Amino acid sequence: MEAISKELFDRVRKYAMGAESPSRFEHSIRVAETARRMCEIYGEDAEKGYFAGMAHDICKDFDDETLIGIASRDGNPISDLEREKPGLLHGRAAAVKLREDFGVQDAEILQSVERHTLGGADLCPLAKIVFAADKIEPGRPQSSQEYLDRLFSLSLNQLVLAVVDENINYLLSHGRTVAEESYNFRKSLID
Repeated sequence: MEAISKELFDRVRKYAMGAESPSRFEHSIRVAETARRMCEIYGEDAEKGYFAGMAHDICKDFDDETLIGIASRDGNPISDLEREKPGLLHGRAAAVKLREDFGVQDAEILQSVERHTLGGADLCPLAKIVFAADKIEPGRPQSSQEYLDRLFSLSLNQLVLAVVDENINYLLSHGRTVAEESYNFRKSLID
């Protein structure tokens, strides 16, 4: 387990503050705080959860061409949906940036940042936490204290499944495409 130095944390935090709009940076801090709380509940490394939550959107405000360019360096193919909606690549791009520009090697942190948008069938517990924290942080309209208390009473997989179902239902009700990866993620949580 790779410890996060204060120097690395400060560098990434400063980068996030400059690269993200003020409202997005506030969202990132709320995701970090939610991820830390979830790590404490579910027995994961709270420091890594906070760091991944803070770093998850460092490429969110990049233009489409830049996102495609950075994300393509991770060696994975870019799907038709990602080409159609390059904003979906911001997690992959952020993971590349953390690895290349900040020297982050921790596989759990990198997966958590890379996969926080669509999820995936083979996520580590930390990645499940960051995925869910991004969708349920207190700035989200549905995230009342009662809502969070209900979710935090569930097992990690039950909580993430509830969040995935909400997310899929939201996308479908707004006529948007659901990525195959999200359906695979849902199936893996049920299995």
